[in-house]
Amino acid sequence: MKDSVSSRRLSVFRSVLPLVAALSVVWVAYFILIPNAFPWLSLGWVAFALSGALWARVGHNSTRSIGQVLQDVETEPLPAVAPKSGRLPAPIWGHVAWLSLLPVSLLAGTPDPAANLSACKNGWPSCEASLLNPVEVTEMAAAKRARSAWNCRNDVSSCDRSKLTEAEGIAVAVSAYDRNLSNCKAGFNPCDRSGLTRLEARDVALARHLQELTYCKDGIGPCDVSTFTEVEAADVARAQRRRAVSSCTNGLAPCDYGELTPAEAMEVTLAERQRNLSNCRNGWEGCERSKLSERETADVEATVQARNLADCKDGRDSCDYSLLSRSEAQAMSGAERVRNYAACLNRRGYCDLSRLTPSEAASIPPEVR
Repeated sequence: MKDSVSSRRLSVFRSVLPLVAALSVVWVAYFILIPNAFPWLSLGWVAFALSGALWARVGHNSTRSIGQVLQDVETEPLPAVAPKSGRLPAPIWGHVAWLSLLPVSLLAGTPDPAANLSACKNGWPSCEASLLNPVEVTEMAAAKRARSAWNCRNDVSSCDRSKLTEAEGIAVAVSAYDRNLSNCKAGFNPCDRSGLTRLEARDVALARHLQELTYCKDGIGPCDVSTFTEVEAADVARAQRRRAVSSCTNGLAPCDYGELTPAEAMEVTLAERQRNLSNCRNGWEGCERSKLSERETADVEATVQARNLADCKDGRDSCDYSLLSRSEAQAMSGAERVRNYAACLNRRGYCDLSRLTPSEAASIPPEVR
């Protein structure tokens, strides 16, 4: 009889367990979606729903009296009793495991409140405004209004002036006016000259005139000298000539020698001679030794010889041993013999025992040999 009652209790537990699981989901979801609400309120609501559901299930399945139920239990044959394993059936363990992991799975998808608030303040798509509390909603509205004001002041397409306060609207209007005046003075677009005062239009015209004068002197873009005065046109002509002579002197652009005066041609020739001498001394491209004088040639050869000797002493790849004089080659050979002996003696660096003299070889430790 006890086993029969236990079987009936187990049956009731199996039938009630899914209902308890469903109501647990409702309670956890309620607590997540409304984190600031009093938790016992949702717990009481779930307990009330669970009691009602259990009452309805008992009323639906048990229309007989308690005496009839006990009589049925007395007359029911005893089932075969299997050895107790001390463990709940596998389906019940599955429900218990699922219920234990349910809060973890639900809380894992909950966004970080600080990250969500930041997303809402910045107007990002990941914002979930429904998860904000009243204070955070106020902060989001203030951030949205500030962002709209910034967009309007900087002439961004997402500006909505209807949502600006009176002070913000005035600040936006001042910013737009100043930006238009600055664009007009600098020659940028958009520029609405119709919105300028007479004095501002005069200032803009003067700024554009000075800009055109500077561009003509520096050779930037097309130059229309017809808009300049005689003095300004003369300044532009002198600047253009200085720029042409400088290009010939530096060799940065083709030079029209026919346009140079005798003094300018002499200056350009001297600059070209110095540039060719420098290229030859440093071994750079553009060296024409045929244009060097005897003194310059001797100076270049001495410079190249000294540089090659330094490269050979330092073991650089640019060393050309064929350019060494006899004395330099002997000095290099002696220095190399000293280096090799020191390397063999100290057992540090490249050592060639075959190049040692008999006396040097005798002073080398036996383990090195």
